[in-house]
Amino acid sequence: MTILSLISSEGHYGVENMLVSLAKNLAQLGCSNVVGVFQDSRVPHLEVAEAARRQNLTVEFVPCRGKWDSKAVARIRELIAKHKVDVLHPHGYKADLYAYAAARKTRVALVATSHNWPSKLLSMRAYAALDRFVLGRFDKVVVVSDVVAAALRRSGVSSDKISMIVNGVDLHRFDGAAPSLKNELGIAACPVVGFVGRLVPDKGGALLLQAAKKVLEVSPAAKFVFVGEGPCRSEWEVLAAQLGIRDSVIFTGARNDMPGVYASLDLAVLPSLVESMPMCLLEAMASSRPVIATRVGAVPRLVIHEETGLLLEPGDVNALTAAILRLLQDSSLSESLRKNGRALISRQFSADAMARSYVEVYSQVLAKQRNRAQSQAALELSC
Repeated sequence: MTILSLISSEGHYGVENMLVSLAKNLAQLGCSNVVGVFQDSRVPHLEVAEAARRQNLTVEFVPCRGKWDSKAVARIRELIAKHKVDVLHPHGYKADLYAYAAARKTRVALVATSHNWPSKLLSMRAYAALDRFVLGRFDKVVVVSDVVAAALRRSGVSSDKISMIVNGVDLHRFDGAAPSLKNELGIAACPVVGFVGRLVPDKGGALLLQAAKKVLEVSPAAKFVFVGEGPCRSEWEVLAAQLGIRDSVIFTGARNDMPGVYASLDLAVLPSLVESMPMCLLEAMASSRPVIATRVGAVPRLVIHEETGLLLEPGDVNALTAAILRLLQDSSLSESLRKNGRALISRQFSADAMARSYVEVYSQVLAKQRNRAQSQAALELSC
């Protein structure tokens, strides 16, 4: 079967990495893959296209300008015909809407992965509501957490259209990586606390900076590294300066050497207020990094408190401070969390297992589609 995956070029690191990992592992299972990336000159993030090409995946661009571009719909239909696509698989509300419009005049199956709708902005809530309405017309919607599944059901998406497949990570990609970031920044001798993800309010970066100020009073040699891009970068840089810790905080921007980045961290922190199934935690644990995260979304499936990581309530700066200091000072606990976290990812969250689950979903949808077509043909013959 041939799958055309669609994603907008907006720099959503976790979704992008999940898509590339899925496509790579689907290829290893014998599926043909095409990664379709929306190309908007106003939002020139094309990291996902570059990552896909590094994995020898076929990449096609979908030029898209403005809030709605009918030419983008025509382009997707052109790609469906060109590659003889069986399954159109969008990721994200923009890709969902365009995929739905493009598929209406084709016989392609529609399968979406619904990751989350974290933004509280009024405009984004409207897009999220429209997205959930459209997803009810898809053949299947894959979710990565119970929270997303519940939101879909509340919006009228029938339970039989919803399947749960947790995100997976390619463990071998992170084996034996050199600490490229520590070497590059000249901080090899420093304890490094890392944040990986989009720099947006719901990821809790401001809370981490407030905790960092308190941590540095006890452990002044520590460095706090923010890896990723997003609209909060300048705001968080200003906050670090206001807190008097700017010299201890490093913003690296987006990176394409993530195994080396994780290898450079002494611990990874994700103090999110809203989450689904964060790829950065999967990757940090696959890299044998001890992790600290908040009890949101599907995170408790990954971070079992004091077994595979430290799990906190969201928004608690004092608890976050204490957890960071605890791991910086307790090497025995850190080592235990490293081993247990890696073992959990290996058992339950591998990219191969994720890809096999998607193949099963695709096959079920295509089988139902064939059965409907045969029933329709039989009905027409009997008339």
